Amino acid sequence: MTKLALYVPLEAKPGREEAVAEFLRSALPLVDAEPGTMSWYAIQEGPSSFAIFDTFDDEGGREAHLNGQVAAALMAKAAEGELFARPPQIHKLSILADKRM
Repeated sequence: MTKLALYVPLEAKPGREEAVAEFLRSALPLVDAEPGTMSWYAIQEGPSSFAIFDTFDDEGGREAHLNGQVAAALMAKAAEGELFARPPQIHKLSILADKRM
């Protein structure tokens, strides 16, 4: 069972919504290369609100993701200060139940 997750809400600066969406889309090949990331979703919650949600079977997979290319790219974009209204906050979650196909 998938046991752990990350939830990272993101708020685009005004007028930068499409750039944030494109940045998130561009991260998919990086995540595909991470064997410990079981699922990864880039979502849009509202006009300027986005988020990343991903799941892991164990802490090793989650830590590898947090120390991987996607997290590095996200933090670099945040440091540039052009896309996000505020710094990303990474929430570590525990999954109580899941369904797999």
